Amino acid sequence: MTRILLVRHGHVEGIQPARFRGRADLYLTPRGLAEADALAQRIASAWQPSMVYTSPMMRCVATGKAIAMACRIEARILDELNDIDYGAWQFRTYDEIEEADPGLFAAWFATPHLIRFPDGESLQDLVARAADALRIVLGRHVSETIVLVGHDSVNRALLLQLLDQPLSVYWRVEQAPCCINEIEAVAGEIHILRLNDAGHLDKLGIGP
Repeated sequence: MTRILLVRHGHVEGIQPARFRGRADLYLTPRGLAEADALAQRIASAWQPSMVYTSPMMRCVATGKAIAMACRIEARILDELNDIDYGAWQFRTYDEIEEADPGLFAAWFATPHLIRFPDGESLQDLVARAADALRIVLGRHVSETIVLVGHDSVNRALLLQLLDQPLSVYWRVEQAPCCINEIEAVAGEIHILRLNDAGHLDKLGIGP
């Protein structure tokens, strides 16, 4: 049995007010650092992971480093966990894009599976990468617990695949900063034991 702890990075600028963050290489805010530390302590106390893999973005690398230090294990970058490429929308605010391209902006929330970001990726591209990340990890690690540090978009895409759900329901899966999704792979079957668990952040006394 292989156990995957799929987590999201901590808080960064651009979550509120919302921006299309994607490949903008943002570092964790002070709040994000506190969230990453709480996440790391939760994982270290409840599981015994043998490896951490992170997206190459700094926010994921920093979150993964906190986990690796708490668990006294190695953290490695896995490019397939990188955030979606928003192309021409990169790091622009929701308000800016809604004004500049109202039709495509509305389609992103109504029919996310049918659009491609200008000069960027589609959800289908993201799904392919997320699946590759999971295949790589399951191929390298048998009967281990592995932590994957990804992004809101990456985690949603991967979870929808594992739940056998279409990309059209992309917005129905929530992923809070530093949440935990627990996935079990045994005898060729996948089971999701925990989804968007962020209870370890309650003690920080901060809102969503």
